[in-house]
Amino acid sequence: MRFRHPLVRSAAYRAAPASERRQVHRALADATDARLDPDRRAWHRARAAEGPDEAVAGELERSADRAQARGGLSAAAAFLQRAAELTPDPAMRVKRSLAAAQAKLDVADAVSASELLAAAELGPVDELQRARLERLRAQIAFASRRGRDAPPLLLEAARRLDPLDAALARETYLEAIASAMFAGRLGTGPDVHEVAKAERASNRVPAPGPAGRLLDALVTRFTEGYAASVEPLSRALRAFGEPDGGGEDRRWQWLACRLAQDLWDDELWHMLATCGVRVARETGALNLLPNALNYLAVLNVHSGAFATAAELIAEVDSITQATGIPPLRYAASTLLVARGDQAQALSLLEWGWRNVTERGEGSALGLASWLHALLYNSQGHYGEALAAARRACEYEDVIAYGWALVELIEAGVRCGQPDEAAAALARLSERTQASGTEWALGTEARCRALLSDDESLYQESVERLARSRAAVELARSRLLYGEWLRRENRRADAREQLRAAHEMFSRMGAEAFAERARRELSATGETARKRTVETLDELTTQEAQVARLAAQGHTNPEIGAQLFISPRTVEYHLHKVFPKLGISSRRELRRAFPGAEHAALPA
Repeated sequence: MRFRHPLVRSAAYRAAPASERRQVHRALADATDARLDPDRRAWHRARAAEGPDEAVAGELERSADRAQARGGLSAAAAFLQRAAELTPDPAMRVKRSLAAAQAKLDVADAVSASELLAAAELGPVDELQRARLERLRAQIAFASRRGRDAPPLLLEAARRLDPLDAALARETYLEAIASAMFAGRLGTGPDVHEVAKAERASNRVPAPGPAGRLLDALVTRFTEGYAASVEPLSRALRAFGEPDGGGEDRRWQWLACRLAQDLWDDELWHMLATCGVRVARETGALNLLPNALNYLAVLNVHSGAFATAAELIAEVDSITQATGIPPLRYAASTLLVARGDQAQALSLLEWGWRNVTERGEGSALGLASWLHALLYNSQGHYGEALAAARRACEYEDVIAYGWALVELIEAGVRCGQPDEAAAALARLSERTQASGTEWALGTEARCRALLSDDESLYQESVERLARSRAAVELARSRLLYGEWLRRENRRADAREQLRAAHEMFSRMGAEAFAERARRELSATGETARKRTVETLDELTTQEAQVARLAAQGHTNPEIGAQLFISPRTVEYHLHKVFPKLGISSRRELRRAFPGAEHAALPA
């Protein structure tokens, strides 16, 4: 039976008296085979119940277990919430309310989780349950605000759990470290170093899973230093890239992806971001999905696939608005800065500055200062870039600190501050040498070249970065190499590097860097066409989605299934896309959509 519109269906249901709805649900439960469809039967029995009913509540709890086993987090949360509501025994109601609150938090429903916690507090709670209550309240605070209030709450909950449930305490210490990383310079409670020391002094138990290894690596990171943690962190993070996304520990995918960036490992970053998006989509984990999409979008900016990044950012925004999760603007800000859109970038960064200051998310201030420095360096405004990079480097935020050192070195050299740039290079080198990736070492080589005027270092930078996913950084190295060659009066050699940089920046849509390369190229005596409207911007959202999926190698029926349109409509869109892009076949789409193989569009 179908209705012309979903609202008609809802209206028909809501218009019926409660007694009539219960009667219909009871009839449907009786007509449902308990062996073939136990979960549907349990749900109808629950909706038919007139009051507390332990038999129905127990059936719902078993349905929740089955939903969890198949990765249906939203269904499990709904089953558990209704089970808690129908539980007559106060002690059992507390137990089920706590389980339901945790499940609701996993699907980004902080409001329902808070209501379930309030219900649990009304019942008899033992010492362990009281500690779990405190932990859940701290988790809700972190999920809702990502600010300064969560770290002390989580650390206190971890200490309270330590003598009661050592394994759960370890999980809570990991949550406390993560929240302290976000609070950063705006934290008013324990910082990451204090939390790491507290965990090391705790009742430690072996934790073989990915989350346990991640906690151990982070404790090393914040007690022994960056270099000592690179190897254990890399090993821990790779476990989250397995096909099952880390198994029961998959909710830590977002943190693993964040840390991969701090390790300068863009291959690991790609693996974790794509795996995180896939797992979140398959399980309905709405607390994980926007974070994974956010990091995947930044990866696409890093790889020069700006159009793909824009599509992913639009999905992040729609999810955060629908769930009430604090806005995730890391990718959006990074894309605007990379494009060189100064007015929009500064407006978004200013809004973000006010928003995160109010909530106490200090790590976002570090990222914002790094982005300011990157924006000003892209335009050749080195004085402003140096001031912004200095602000970013006042606190050792994960991700932002290392990347800000790169901007400080370039701006410092251009502003006649070689000593400050050299000191920044020494700090950067500790990280890049420990990382050892092509991205890290290629970036370090460029920074050394800026200070030493050693041509071989520019060449090394270009060669190394060409073997990484760092397309923007590769183009920057070519630009700086070309600028150096021009100052050495080697115009022909300079043109080769500057032309390559200009073409790369123009193809990506990095307007400010492209203009800087165009000016340098003009100074060598070669005229470069100033970039005009980006062809891809002429595509509609659906045309861009269809074209990108086709570039990934999907057939028309597969594209139609993903986008909920017919294969004939897919073909219609492609016939419009080809002339707009100036191509004539699907094979040519991959050139028009660089990085298409890394995209992860909605399933």
